[in-house]
Amino acid sequence: MAIVCLTSASGSPGVTTTAVGIAFSWPRPALLVEADPTGGSGVLPGFLRGTTPYDAGLIELALSPLGTADALRDVVRPLTPNVSLVAGIRSHAQATALRDVWEPLVAALRDLDDSGQDVIVDGGRLGLVGSPTPLLDAADVTLLVTRATLPSIAAARSWVEAVRQPATGWRHPGLLLVAEGQPYRASEIAKVLGMPVVADLPDDPAAAAVYHRGAAPPKHFETGPYIRGLQATVQSIQAHIARGRFALVEEARA
Repeated sequence: MAIVCLTSASGSPGVTTTAVGIAFSWPRPALLVEADPTGGSGVLPGFLRGTTPYDAGLIELALSPLGTADALRDVVRPLTPNVSLVAGIRSHAQATALRDVWEPLVAALRDLDDSGQDVIVDGGRLGLVGSPTPLLDAADVTLLVTRATLPSIAAARSWVEAVRQPATGWRHPGLLLVAEGQPYRASEIAKVLGMPVVADLPDDPAAAAVYHRGAAPPKHFETGPYIRGLQATVQSIQAHIARGRFALVEEARA
C-alpha cells in the first residue's frame, strides 16, 4: 500500500483538483482523505456538486471514542466501487481538534494494506494551524504542487529547505508542476528548488473543472491531454515510490 500526499506552499495551484483526479486515475482502490485544515470539503460541493450529504468526516474521527482504525471505518464513504472518501473538517475552527489525530491516522492508513487500498491525501496549504504534518512526513511520497510561475516558485522555495531535510523532513519529497513551461521548464524549476519534478499536468481548465466542480466533461475528455497527464502522473508517482523503497532497502543492506 502507498500513501501519497499533495500539498502546496501558497495560492491555489489545484491541490484538491489534482488529488481527486489522481484518485480516480489510480489503478488500485483508492481512499481520498481531505486533510486540508482550512475547513469545508472541496469534494462534496465541488466534484460531487452537493449530491452527497456531509454526514461524517475527520472531526467525527477526532471525537470518536473508538480507536482510530475502528473510527476510520465509520467515516469512510464510498464514491465509486474503487474510490472512497474521508471528508475534511467542516470549519477552520475545528483544525486544532486534529492535532492528536494525524499520528494514529498514519498507522490506521497503513493498516489498509490488508484490503489492497492506497491512500491519496489532500494536505492543503503548508503552515496552517492543524496542518497534517505527520501525514506529510510519513507518506511514501509527498508532492509539493506548484505552478511554473515566478511567484509560485518563490513561495515553494521558502519551504523546500525544511521539507527535504533527511532527519526532519518528508521521506520522499518531489514536485508536481501544473502548466510546466509557462514560463519555466521542469529542469529549471528542479535546479532552483533542489527537488525533483516527479510529474507535471497541463493547464487545461475545462478538463480540470470536471474534478474541481463536477462540470460536464469536454469533448474527447477521456483521451485528451489532461487525462493522459493524470495517467502519466500516476505512473511517475508509482515509479518514484518504487525508487524510494529500493533506496531504503539498499541503505539497510549497507
